[in-house]
Amino acid sequence: MILKEFAKYLQKHNDDLVNNKTTATKLLCKWLRHIIHKHPRSNVEKIIHCEIMLAENNKGDFLLVGKSESGRTLMNALNNFAMSYENYIMSRWLEDKKPHHFTNRPEEQN
Repeated sequence: MILKEFAKYLQKHNDDLVNNKTTATKLLCKWLRHIIHKHPRSNVEKIIHCEIMLAENNKGDFLLVGKSESGRTLMNALNNFAMSYENYIMSRWLEDKKPHHFTNRPEEQN
């Protein structure tokens, strides 16, 4: 249920991911911060509020951690999902690439 909501969020920002303007892990942090800063309305938001804690300092640095073992499991699952989505985007980008695309020697590009 929570991964499904995060997947929807990633799909909304897919163009930014494909164009390398952001990463899935950055979007995960942005999504979680947004949910934690607002009043929870859906079950997904309520679970995130119960299971994940946001610690911030005055400089804007922050840390997202699980409040319990299930919260840590949730954070790991979300992070793994974000990383697998980044790998998926990379594999799609690599599909049509050839080895000579990754060299700087002009004689090998012909």
